[in-house]
Amino acid sequence: MLSRRSVVGILLAMSFNAIAATPQDLLKSYEAQSGKASPARGEQFFNAKHGKEWSCASCHENPPNHDTKHIVTGKVIKPLAPSANPARFTDEAKSDKWFKRNCNDVLGRDCTAQEKADVLSWLMTVK
Repeated sequence: MLSRRSVVGILLAMSFNAIAATPQDLLKSYEAQSGKASPARGEQFFNAKHGKEWSCASCHENPPNHDTKHIVTGKVIKPLAPSANPARFTDEAKSDKWFKRNCNDVLGRDCTAQEKADVLSWLMTVK
C-alpha cells in the first residue's frame, strides 16, 4: 500500500508531466492525431488569409522570431518561434488555448491537428 506522501509525489510528478512539454512533444501529439507535418505547408498557412481579415503573420510577422505588437490592442507579443522564445510550446494547455483563440481569429474555427502540426513544424525551423 502506498503512503500518503508517495501518492502526493506521484500525483505531483504526473501533473508536472502533463504541463511540461517540448515543442517536439506537442508536434508528436498533433502528428499522432493527423499524420506527418509539413513545414512548407505550415509556412504557407501562417502567411495566408483564410477568409478572415487576418493571417497569423498579421500579428506575429514573418519571421516570428522577435517581439511584435497585436494589430488591434498594441499589446506586445513575445516571439512565436521556439528558437527565439524557449518558453513557447512548453505547456500543452497554454498552447491549445492560444491555438484555439488565434485560429478562431484567423479562420473563424478551431485549427485541425494537421494545421497545428504543420505550423508548429515550420515554427521549429525558424531561426
